[in-house]
Amino acid sequence: MRTLTPQRIYILIGYAVASAALFSAPLFMSDFRLNLLAKFLAFAIVALGLDLIWGYTGILSLGHGVFFGLGAYAMAMYLKLEASGDRLPDFMGWSGLTQLPWFWKPFESFAFAAAMGIALPAVLALVLGYFTFRNRIRGVYFTILTQALVIITVTLFIGQQAFTGGTNGLTGFSSVLGVPLSSPDTKRMLYWITVIALLGAFVLCRYLVKSRFGKVLRAIRDGENRARFIGYNPAVYQMLVFSISAGLAGLAGMLFVLHVGIISPFMMAIVPSIEMVLWVAIGGRGTLIGAALGAILLNYAKSEFSTSYPDAWLFFLGALFVIVVVFLPKGAVGLFGRLKFPKRKGQKHEQVSHSAV
Repeated sequence: MRTLTPQRIYILIGYAVASAALFSAPLFMSDFRLNLLAKFLAFAIVALGLDLIWGYTGILSLGHGVFFGLGAYAMAMYLKLEASGDRLPDFMGWSGLTQLPWFWKPFESFAFAAAMGIALPAVLALVLGYFTFRNRIRGVYFTILTQALVIITVTLFIGQQAFTGGTNGLTGFSSVLGVPLSSPDTKRMLYWITVIALLGAFVLCRYLVKSRFGKVLRAIRDGENRARFIGYNPAVYQMLVFSISAGLAGLAGMLFVLHVGIISPFMMAIVPSIEMVLWVAIGGRGTLIGAALGAILLNYAKSEFSTSYPDAWLFFLGALFVIVVVFLPKGAVGLFGRLKFPKRKGQKHEQVSHSAV
């Protein structure tokens, strides 16, 4: 059993306070601010998945925008079909189609769309990981491959306008499961669902990194060859964690499209993928909570700076990035690592005993 040290007690209290604040946000926030926060919470789920593969496994992916976009498109296809009713979606008619494509028809089911929103990114990551990690492609070479995946996917989605909406993407949604998306009650319910999804994703990632699986991931990060020499197959663990990370990104994409009401190929391009990496780096890589906070706070700062200083907000955001990278190499959460917590009576004796053992 793990002892409840003062530091652990403070952390648990912090988690409880943060969870309570998130669940009670609809009581003191306007509908606009609540919808904005819900979008940021969806981004935090992406950051958790990215931290799982980058912070704990040492694999930098610049292609998570693709997994995010696939999840968003899966949900958007269902929403578009529900909004169109018995008619063909408008952009298909403009492109000359006369009947619904065969691969669109299963997305008339919400359950199928939700399952595909997680499964498609996870399977794509598993296939990509199979061909890269088995051939020991890692480091900058893997990062370049993920960027190539982004370029290929975005080009494909833009070129297939009759099936994907092209550069305009998919929009014009009106309801989900027959409930109007514009209703304040619906927005609050979707917000709470997003909070639950974020907490569930955090608990899952926390469990993984604290388990034996997580110890192997850190061993691979710190010395892949050493992990291989002691009997582990790093490729299997890398493929699995990459697939889990992509599935979380797909989940975030589905929630994002429910809150924002639009998804386009440009939302899964290279720039959004790089921004996702910055959320993790600035919040604190290898901490989970830092990645989530980085996504929320940086997007909030981006929103506030662009509103208050429309001509200079990019300079403020750039200065924030430079300050954190130069003075806080472990991210913003690294500041808490410098705090000194009072030791419980007898704790020093326990530590000496454990060391002796």
